[in-house]
Amino acid sequence: MRKRMVATVSGRVQGVGYRAFVLRYARALGLSGSVRNLPSGQVEVVAEGDEQQLQQLLTLLRQGPPAARVTEVSVQWGEATGADSDFRIAW
Repeated sequence: MRKRMVATVSGRVQGVGYRAFVLRYARALGLSGSVRNLPSGQVEVVAEGDEQQLQQLLTLLRQGPPAARVTEVSVQWGEATGADSDFRIAW
């Protein structure tokens, strides 16, 4: 069963390659959705796919790329909408 995960990532996550990091791993996991910077300095990740792959992405979100310092990841779960066919960086 496909699920939808909306994660808000806090810490030093902008200007450190975080979106490219998420893009690379989300595509490798076969997920669809998007990642974007928020005006608050956080990063928002919206991803859909199998729960196992979403859990793997969530583990990676908590780590981030080497220059990032993740302090918190808040997550909301729901049913997949099928709105996206691939994973992209949203501007």
